[in-house]
Amino acid sequence: MLIRRAAEADAAAIRVVHDAAFAKPGAPGAETVEAKLVGELQADGDLVPALSLVAERDGRVAGHVCCSHARIGSTPGPVGLGPLGVLPELQSTGVGSALMHAVIAAADALDLPAVVLLGSPGYYARFGFVLAAELGITPSTPDWAARLQVRPLANFPADLTGTFHHAPAFDRF
Repeated sequence: MLIRRAAEADAAAIRVVHDAAFAKPGAPGAETVEAKLVGELQADGDLVPALSLVAERDGRVAGHVCCSHARIGSTPGPVGLGPLGVLPELQSTGVGSALMHAVIAAADALDLPAVVLLGSPGYYARFGFVLAAELGITPSTPDWAARLQVRPLANFPADLTGTFHHAPAFDRF
């Protein structure tokens, strides 16, 4: 498996990955919110190119993860992670974990303070994510409190607290 930065030529394959990974029963082939979100983040200029990664297996795109510009309070710098998608037939084979490790390492290498996401604490804890509330970070939507998580990086300041705000595209879905 090869993890690499996504290229413009990968756009169609990335859509296929997210549409397959997040397909609703009874609606195979329909464009998913996650695929639309990636497109809108790109169109808005909020997708961080160095943090849009694909996993290639046997010469085809098998998974994708991306991060977008975000802020905590009025402080820009942390990034919002998501979506993370893997082709259904390759889920539970290490593709998603490899993408997570790679994107966290890349964000750390860029001296970003944190990666923030909405997701299952049981799944993401293995990558060093903690509930945001433990760090004094709250979600912009209170219902997200139980799933908003932060992965502090080497450049994380102890006084980085406040309300987390994703890129505007997230609010459109």
